[in-house]
Amino acid sequence: MADTQLLEAEEQLVVFELSRERYGVEIGRVQEIIRTPAITRLPRAPEFVEGIIDLRGKVIPVVDLRRRFGLEHGELGRAGRVVVVDVEGQIIGIMVDAVSEVLRVPTGAVEPPSSVVTTLESSYLRGIAKLDGRLIILLDLDRLLSWDEKRALQEAT
Repeated sequence: MADTQLLEAEEQLVVFELSRERYGVEIGRVQEIIRTPAITRLPRAPEFVEGIIDLRGKVIPVVDLRRRFGLEHGELGRAGRVVVVDVEGQIIGIMVDAVSEVLRVPTGAVEPPSSVVTTLESSYLRGIAKLDGRLIILLDLDRLLSWDEKRALQEAT
């Protein structure tokens, strides 16, 4: 028998913190991570839209994930970042409390979210990764915003 090891499939995640919880998104969807810049507020923008930023000449909408998820609103500290991601071809920034690490997660460590906690409002939950006693909530960026919210975001910017 040959000395070959079967490599377990894995995915690489950018892990960030939001309201003392850890969330992960696929690293391939992350374009960059920047310090929180000056954000220009937009009148009549959806409630979860913090505003827009100028990123090297490109106007990008910034979504406040705390508001989007209905979490307690807190002050963004020095560790706060904007994670620039691709959501179905649209580049947006998502505000997070801190970016903590990049992880490789074996697919066997990911469980689908319980049907008890998932609703139409939380369809953005892709799964839960269990690593070394930690739980990381995995987000499906394509479902982060509803079709109407995506349209409203495009109209606002």
